[in-house]
Amino acid sequence: MTVALPEPNQWAQLCAGDGEFQLAARHWNGGFELCVGEQRLPLCVVDGVAISSESGQEFAALDVQADGVFQLQGDDAFWSRMLAGPPPRFHTDLLAALGTGSGLRVSGDRLTYAQYYGAAMRAIELLRPMRNNTTVAARAPDAPVFDAPQGRYVHLELGGEDHRVYFEEAGQGIPVLLQHTAGCHGSQWRHLLEDSRITDNFRLIAYDLPYHGKSLPPTGRQWWAEKYDLQGEFLRSVPLALAQTLELDNPVFIGCSVGGLLALDLALNHAETFRAVVAIEGALKIPGSLDAMGDLWHPQISNDYKARAMEGLMSPESPLPYVKETSFVYASGWPQAFIGDLHYYIADHDLRETAVGIDTDKVAVHILSGEYDHSGTSELGRAAHEAIAGSTWSEMKSVGHFPMSENPTEFINYLLPVLQQIRAASAVANV
Repeated sequence: MTVALPEPNQWAQLCAGDGEFQLAARHWNGGFELCVGEQRLPLCVVDGVAISSESGQEFAALDVQADGVFQLQGDDAFWSRMLAGPPPRFHTDLLAALGTGSGLRVSGDRLTYAQYYGAAMRAIELLRPMRNNTTVAARAPDAPVFDAPQGRYVHLELGGEDHRVYFEEAGQGIPVLLQHTAGCHGSQWRHLLEDSRITDNFRLIAYDLPYHGKSLPPTGRQWWAEKYDLQGEFLRSVPLALAQTLELDNPVFIGCSVGGLLALDLALNHAETFRAVVAIEGALKIPGSLDAMGDLWHPQISNDYKARAMEGLMSPESPLPYVKETSFVYASGWPQAFIGDLHYYIADHDLRETAVGIDTDKVAVHILSGEYDHSGTSELGRAAHEAIAGSTWSEMKSVGHFPMSENPTEFINYLLPVLQQIRAASAVANV
C-alpha cells in the first residue's frame, strides 16, 4: 500500500496557517523530511515559518546533513498507520513508535529533533484526517462558584527533614490517598474530587509530592546543588506519613504511573496500613534506560518537549482540551522533577521476583491499564495481575497513560466498580 502524500507546498501552507505549529516552530531554521518508503516529503522552515509559495520566499530542498535538519524514515506500512485518523495503538506519536519496534528511524540533527519535537508532531498531525474530537461541556450556569476540594499544608518528617506538603481533599467516608504521575502534581485528580458518586462515600486526598506542585523543597538542605533522584524508600514514606499524620483509618491508595508502581510496592511492603490499592498503569517492572532519556533534562531543550511527549502517551480519542491540560502541567514543573521521578519508575522499582509475596487477603489489589499507554502497557498490567494471586485487572479502552485527567468520564466508569468492591469488602469486614 502506497501512502498518498501532499505536495511539499501544500504541507507547508497547512503548517504556516496553523497556530499550534507556529508557536512550536519559533526561531527554527532548518526543517525535516519524511521518508515514506521511496517517497520524500520535505518541510523547510526559516525563522519559524514553513516556506511555501505563499510565504514570499523560495522553497529550497533540505540538506539532511545540515544543522537544524532531521529525517524520519519508515516504510509505507508504518506511515499508513501513523497518518491514520485516529492512529492505532502505539502509533499516536513518534516516541511511541520508536519505543515499540515499529521500524521508525530518526537521523540527522538529534538535538533539533528534541527541540522541535512538538512542531514536527503537529506537522504530522496536519497530514492526518481531522480529529473527531470529543468536546468538553461548558460550565453550567448554575454551577457553584467554589469547587468542592479544600487545600491545606501539612508538615511531615521525611528522610529526617521537615517537608511542607500540600494536599486537597473532598468527600466523606473511606479515606483515599491519591498519588499523581511523575513530574506532575495533584491537579490531575480534580475531576474525581467533584464527582458526588465518589465523594458521597470516599474522602479523597490528593497530595503533591515534595518538589512538585505546591509542595516546595525543604529549606534545611542545599537541594539546588544536588541531583534529584526519587528513591523508593523516600517515595513510600510519603503516603505512610500522610496516613499517620492525618490519622487515616486503613485508607485506600490510588496512584497512576509512578503512583501505580507505588501502589503495588505498598501492597507488598505495607499491607498493614492499607485496605486496598488501585494501581493505574501499574507494572512489576517498566523497561527502559534512563541513559536514553537525557533529552528530558537538557539545557538546550525546553519543558515543551516533555509536555508534547506526554501527549503521545494519551489516547487520540480523549477530549483535546483535557489532553492539552495534562501536558500543560508537565510544561509547568521543575525541570529536574520528571527525569528524577523516572529513577524510581525505571531504575528502582522491580517486583518481578517479589510480587508473589503480595497477600490480597490483607490488602486488595486492583490494576487498571490504559489501552493507548505505550509505557505502562496493558500487557505489563496484565502480567502484574497474573503474578499477584487474588488481584483484579481491567484494560481501559479509549484512554492512555493519564486516564483521570485526559478522559475523566471514561476513567470514572472503570473506577466506580472497583470502588464498589472496596466498599462492599469494607462493609463485610466491619460486620
